[in-house]
Amino acid sequence: MAHLSPQELLNRLSALGIQTETVEHEPVFTVAESKSVKERIPGAHSKNLFVKDKKGRFFLISAKHDTAIDLKRMHEVLGASGRLSFGSAEQLRALLGVEPGSVTAFAVVNDTDGKVTMVLDANLMEHERVNFHPLVNSMTTGVSREDLVTFLRATGHDPLILRLPEPPAELPDNAQAPI
Repeated sequence: MAHLSPQELLNRLSALGIQTETVEHEPVFTVAESKSVKERIPGAHSKNLFVKDKKGRFFLISAKHDTAIDLKRMHEVLGASGRLSFGSAEQLRALLGVEPGSVTAFAVVNDTDGKVTMVLDANLMEHERVNFHPLVNSMTTGVSREDLVTFLRATGHDPLILRLPEPPAELPDNAQAPI
């Protein structure tokens, strides 16, 4: 099955009446590498996790780039079966049509069988503008949070908007451990 190109994705967004702003940049593979890109583009930036549960259910989690997420407890919030693990590169390509390093909320457009549950971080959705790769990590596309939800619903992926579990706070080195 053919997956959409970045231009086809942008055309689909436009056809839905969604205004976008896309910036081309050097390919970035990590949140750290994307720091210089983020500084040039307004709005909230995302990190995206493609995970699966013990029963083989897939989830795409889009969070604000600096949100700390406790993956050990995430399954409780999602109602998933057992702890989550990362989906493989092959599963990512097959279901979402993107390469590792290019994972994006927009990729659910390629999940025409509805096998992936879309999850949006409540922290991300507090921002007027949200930014994602348009299927490749050499561009960033910004849309309004409302338009993001409109797009996701148009693909058949009504998103779960959740406050994601944060890792337990680290005790300072000099803190007394509770007895």
